[in-house]
Amino acid sequence: MEFDSKHSVIVPEGVFIIGTYDENGVPNAMNAAWGIQSDFEEITLYLSKHKTTENIKKTGAFTVACATRKTVVISDYFGIESGNNVNKIEKAGVHVHKSAHVNAPIIEEYPLTLECEVKEWNEEKEMLVGRIVSQQADESILTDGKVDLSKLEPIMYDASFHVYRVIGEVVGKAFSDGKQIK
Repeated sequence: MEFDSKHSVIVPEGVFIIGTYDENGVPNAMNAAWGIQSDFEEITLYLSKHKTTENIKKTGAFTVACATRKTVVISDYFGIESGNNVNKIEKAGVHVHKSAHVNAPIIEEYPLTLECEVKEWNEEKEMLVGRIVSQQADESILTDGKVDLSKLEPIMYDASFHVYRVIGEVVGKAFSDGKQIK
């Protein structure tokens, strides 16, 4: 059955929290779902005009936190409120500290954060490419020094039903299971 292509289902759509500072050093955050890892040390996000994008143009830096099961309420709030109207960081009651590597805030409630510098900004396409210069991970989500998604419990945005879903169980082993057919 064919359906409206404006509502195409492409999964997963990660839930990324973009952290920035404004010209006065006030932290801000927004929720973005249209993004991908576009190279080994690179993330590409599609962002329409927001306070966050204005901040990024001024500072050349941002952080990207991975939204999780435990952070779903604050993550959704960062997407439904405008930083032009309220200090979202203060209202949400989250804690921030300045990244050691870029001029952007790290929101401490998120266990995984990428610290990024602007590599490319295409306003016409609303495309931001960031070079990942560092990443911070809380020890609680690591197994053998690697980010363990079962501990992180990242969420994705389900555009069909406008809900968040937890990315879940392991169902196969990459670069291995297909060998059965070889």
